[in-house]
Amino acid sequence: MHTIQERLTGLDGRARQLRLDTFVRLRWLAITGQSAAVVGAQFGLGLNLPFGWCFLVIAASSWLNLALRIRFPASYRLNADSAALLLAFDIVQLAALLFLTGGLQNPFSLLFLAPVLISATALPPERTLALGLLAIGLATLLALVHRPLPWFADGKIELPFLYVSGVWTAILLGTAFTGVYAWRVAEEARQLAQALAATELVLAREQHLSQLDGLAAAAAHELGTPLGTIMVVSKELIRQLGPDASPAVAEDLALLREQVDRCRGILGKLTSLDGEGEGDFLTTVTFSHLVEELVAPQRALGVVIDASCHGEGPEPSCRRNPGVMFGLGNILDNAVDFASTRVAITGQWNHDRVWIEIRDDGPGFSAEVLLRAGEPYVTTRSVEQSQDGGSATVGLGLGLFIAKTLIERSGAQIGLSNTAGANAHGAIVRVSWARHIFERGAVPRHSPEISGSAPLPPRDIVPI
Repeated sequence: MHTIQERLTGLDGRARQLRLDTFVRLRWLAITGQSAAVVGAQFGLGLNLPFGWCFLVIAASSWLNLALRIRFPASYRLNADSAALLLAFDIVQLAALLFLTGGLQNPFSLLFLAPVLISATALPPERTLALGLLAIGLATLLALVHRPLPWFADGKIELPFLYVSGVWTAILLGTAFTGVYAWRVAEEARQLAQALAATELVLAREQHLSQLDGLAAAAAHELGTPLGTIMVVSKELIRQLGPDASPAVAEDLALLREQVDRCRGILGKLTSLDGEGEGDFLTTVTFSHLVEELVAPQRALGVVIDASCHGEGPEPSCRRNPGVMFGLGNILDNAVDFASTRVAITGQWNHDRVWIEIRDDGPGFSAEVLLRAGEPYVTTRSVEQSQDGGSATVGLGLGLFIAKTLIERSGAQIGLSNTAGANAHGAIVRVSWARHIFERGAVPRHSPEISGSAPLPPRDIVPI
């Protein structure tokens, strides 16, 4: 998982680096709009503008764009500091243009929001805050110091200061609201993309492990013939040299025979995966076997694990699914981590449904986790746990999201709740399938009916 975290960190840094070509294109669009506004006001409406000074300010943006295009390739990606500097230049350039054309009395003064909005969607919050303060500071200066608003040659207009104050307030509130809103939306999109990338990485790893099972069985089959030849030759050597062999040779022959027998035993276990009665072991597993396979790696960790399986009718079987096994294993790992002394995993089935319930006697889920369970970057591990447990307990909050995604791909539903009762405590995770979905694609297995107690009554489950 550490490797996955490192790869996700690289993806996050890469996602925050905007291409220089994006900035250049957006600035050319702004230059075109500014030029059209100045030309239209001067020659179309006949307003008295400082035409030369306005185009000198616009030309500064054009020169910067040309210099960036010549100096860097179109695919170059900017770091956070470089992007913030370019956006700061755009704010200053817009402020200079507004200074020449009426300050905040100019209706185009709301364009102060544009650079802050771009920063909020792509840059860290610190850079966005700095750009927002720069925009507000320049807007405040323009409210007090600016050239007169251009107007027709035979008249002059001066808007009241109360109106200018309202425009300043609108810019302030708009900068704050749009900045926070855009940052939040973009951040959630980035987190979701990273979480899905983590899921794909896990699936790829599990797919490789699943393929290794098949390769092991194939290797066992191919090695059977040469190993049989070695066995025959060793027997013949023992028969011919046994009576007259020196103690050293006899010891070597005995060791050879012992190692050959050991190899045959190992290959026998591998080839038994494809033997009679287990013809589709690599792809089909019974429900009780699935539960035991989940529990087995956890039994040596010091926490008591009670596992049981019972239900109505024949025991269900399913296709072996690495994603489901990883997701259930992740949930069981969390239960073991947070349990005080005991974890109970119960597998049950009836004629319509199959479900697994994992309970622990730990502190249970917090209210935040129950409300946002299954969303990426929602972690149940506190700072205290991270400090006590070291780096092994520090997580990105992706575990439950990955488990949920992997398990729900198989058609399952997941519910979280806490143990009810005055003195009771602990977390409950319940994963359930419709039986026909659980058994989809599995090789039929004929198992005797197992009688058992009735399924547990449903509790207050929080659906994800």
